[in-house]
Amino acid sequence: MWRRILALILKELTSLWKDPKTRAVLLVPPLVQVVVFAYAATFDVNHVPLAVWNEDNGAISAELVRRFAASPAFHVAAVPDHPAAAAALLDAKDVVAVLHVRQNFSARVLAGQTAAVELLLDARRSNTALLVEGYAATIVQDFALDYQPIHTPPLTLDVRDWFNPTLDPQWFILPGLVAVLSLIVSMLVSSLSLARERELGTFEQMLVTPLRPLEIMIGKAVPAAIVGVLEAHIIVAAALLWFRLPFTGSVPLLELALLVYMLASVGVGLAISSFARTQQQAILGVFVFAAPAIMLSGFASPVENMPQALEWLSRLDPVRWMLVVARGVFLQDMPAAVAVQAIWPMAAIAAALLAGATVSVRRALR
Repeated sequence: MWRRILALILKELTSLWKDPKTRAVLLVPPLVQVVVFAYAATFDVNHVPLAVWNEDNGAISAELVRRFAASPAFHVAAVPDHPAAAAALLDAKDVVAVLHVRQNFSARVLAGQTAAVELLLDARRSNTALLVEGYAATIVQDFALDYQPIHTPPLTLDVRDWFNPTLDPQWFILPGLVAVLSLIVSMLVSSLSLARERELGTFEQMLVTPLRPLEIMIGKAVPAAIVGVLEAHIIVAAALLWFRLPFTGSVPLLELALLVYMLASVGVGLAISSFARTQQQAILGVFVFAAPAIMLSGFASPVENMPQALEWLSRLDPVRWMLVVARGVFLQDMPAAVAVQAIWPMAAIAAALLAGATVSVRRALR
């Protein structure tokens, strides 16, 4: 069985590499796209989950917190009571910012002394961090003017940008491209596999071979997964060597996530290919899936900004989970336990799609 599968894998890889146009499509677009996206992509934000860590029991600090809670730019999503809880919320991306009011805030304002409010920002989304900082600075400034218009108390906003201290947008965009571009390439290769066999008339020839449906699916899935993993590594190499991104996480963790992610992507491609009768239909199916999948993933806008129905739908999107791992291992040294929470949904999606595509091929063989 393994000899037959290996022969089919080699046949698929050879057919991909023999055609100069196919080689160009596989190698050139990712490099061009990574440069275009890295320099041209911009993002906006219109909804900011905020954690409030208030160590001061005074009325002045309570009023400042109320200003943040009443602002349309923020909604209070959590109220941590110690530093570890605040850090955990930022690590898990449950909040975008943490407002920290120190114990002596009200006393210093009443005494006419400089009082500082600390804002901890998740700067993995650099544009979001800049906007949130602007919102918070406006609220603090207006609060100071309203509190004592003539003799404004010296209030300051101390901002700490976590994970991306330089607020470089490429630190946010490039890890996301590892997921987005490898998805498109692996889906294209896998979706064209069976459709190409049907269009060229070789699908019937394959039916009379000793290959069983499971063997056919493995033989079609492995080359597409290999190509997708290679594309991902090209993007990672460009991010590290050309754009000088940091990589603070675990390489084995990234490789594991990429492997599971490629299986999910190939599962989508094979599911499309099992229904497509021509290569044109397969290509259209890929882009019909890819466009909403990328939009729902959180690549262009935060998932938490979406309506509840779309947020739940995004949980079925493998791109969403790969983005979490890719940005986590690049920028924050993501713990393995946190990464597993994003890897297992991709594994479930891959298993369901590959099983469905295998059933479809089995029916075609009857």
